[in-house]
Amino acid sequence: MTDTDKPKRAIDTQNVGAVLKRVIAENGREHIKSYILAIICLGLIAGTTAFTAWIMETVINEAFGRSDSGLIWIVCVVIFLAFVLRGLATYWQAVLLIKIGNNIVAKYQRRIYEHLMKLSVGFYSDARSAQLAAQIGQNISGIRDILNMTVTSIARDLLTLIALIGVMISKDWVLTLIVFIVAPPLMLGLRYVSKRLRSATRLSVEVNSYVIGAMQETVQGIAVVKAFTMEEELSRKVSHLISDAERRANRIARLAERTAPMTETFAGLAISSVIAYTAYQSLYAGALPGAFVAFVTALLMAYDPARRLARLQVRVEAAATNARMLYEILDIEPLQRDTDGAKALEVTQARIEFRDLVFAYGNGRRVLDAVSFVAEGGMTTALVGPSGAGKSTILNLIPRFYDPEQGAILIDGQDIAKVTKSSLRRHIAYVSQQPHLFEGTIRDNIRYGRPDATDAEVEEAAKMAYAHDFIVAQPQGYDTAVGENGVTLSGGQRQRLSIARALVRNAPILLLDEATSALDTESEAFVQKALDTAMTGRTVIVIAHRLSTVVNADKIVVMQDGRIAEEGTHESLMGRENGLYARLNNLQTVRADI
Repeated sequence: MTDTDKPKRAIDTQNVGAVLKRVIAENGREHIKSYILAIICLGLIAGTTAFTAWIMETVINEAFGRSDSGLIWIVCVVIFLAFVLRGLATYWQAVLLIKIGNNIVAKYQRRIYEHLMKLSVGFYSDARSAQLAAQIGQNISGIRDILNMTVTSIARDLLTLIALIGVMISKDWVLTLIVFIVAPPLMLGLRYVSKRLRSATRLSVEVNSYVIGAMQETVQGIAVVKAFTMEEELSRKVSHLISDAERRANRIARLAERTAPMTETFAGLAISSVIAYTAYQSLYAGALPGAFVAFVTALLMAYDPARRLARLQVRVEAAATNARMLYEILDIEPLQRDTDGAKALEVTQARIEFRDLVFAYGNGRRVLDAVSFVAEGGMTTALVGPSGAGKSTILNLIPRFYDPEQGAILIDGQDIAKVTKSSLRRHIAYVSQQPHLFEGTIRDNIRYGRPDATDAEVEEAAKMAYAHDFIVAQPQGYDTAVGENGVTLSGGQRQRLSIARALVRNAPILLLDEATSALDTESEAFVQKALDTAMTGRTVIVIAHRLSTVVNADKIVVMQDGRIAEEGTHESLMGRENGLYARLNNLQTVRADI
């Protein structure tokens, strides 16, 4: 996390109730009608379950004690109808809760994506994208689960248990008292397990995110992996992560399943005590067995909801941990917001002025130190200098990927910190050294520059970028899928599509970040032609390591150690025998001759 993105609220990592309250506040009202219907269905399930236990006394006494066949037939029909009603209620509550859960997952997927889009570039510089994706994927279901488990447990299990306890009390209060004597020790044991499970679940999710992240990175860099025979080393690394994840998952299983011997021991003690007492009453007191059978039936039926309720705290702890980790991302507030009263940027000449810029990344080392210069409107300004001089940082400050610590950037006299970021970026087109293409067709990727561009405008931009010929040679022309990050295309072809995307945007300001440095000679020639077309009539700021590509620039700004060492045209800078630019140019000329 950078100094531009910070949590906007502190998350209570201990209080499950706080997480549950927030989840309900964010989702309860939206689904209130569906939850009410689901709760009615769950109530019917609880009622029919208790009714089945309650009527056992009538069945036993009338069938075996008094032999009333007429009443038995009525009871059989009523029991059948009760089970039919229970089946229908079970179906509808399941469908309703699943639909609610799916809607909640979809809602938070959209919400987390939109939130990630608002965070600054600095956040992604610090966060590992693979682990971030894995963390989101694993945790987004926690909010759905915590709601559904709570509703199901309260409306079905708790109501069923209360109803069955009512049946038990109505049949024999002494037996009911025996059952609940051993309950307090069970609850204390479950509380201890829940506390241990909370931290174990969080660590498990984090380790699993490392596993998924490592696998994703390996797939993305598979060519490098094979070229450097890294298979065994990476296999050992990932195997270690997987083993760690397995150990933590096993620990969670041991903790979670400790509830089983606790609840089984409780159930065994309670049921055996009840049976002993029932047998004594039947054998020595001559009581009819109906009430005791009904009691035992209610007790046995109460076992499942009681067991689920006993495990509820453990399951809610795990789901709440997932929800907390998702909220930790949602609660990162993008502080690089538009200022109050920010206006839309109005561009006339596209003149860019840099005033005393000071900037440092998270490590505190200054990358820019009092940098000032002007990029005149409609002209090309080149930034050159050794690696680490601060060239890319200047380029990143123009669209406000970052904000300077001191100083200002003005476009046509307007401080970009006081205009809306959306209006600023609409006037900027950007071509990076490593072009990024998105899943979809060639036409889609060019149109991302301006979504309302027509097919004719897309194709015209491709022609200006010298990309049209290779595009029409593709199997489906402009409708050819590019694959993941343009894997089906060469580096030069991807770069020309990136330039076409910048051209279709038709922005007055063009930023070029070493757009030809990674290309072969033939590809560079095509791309350079495309760039020459793109640069015409625009304010261009270009970073170049190959000085031969910027000899025609209107102004060349030479940077070193975060400061401006020289500036001027190619001819004026070459006239300075001991100047940095002349020295760099001579070095590149010598290398080219070699």
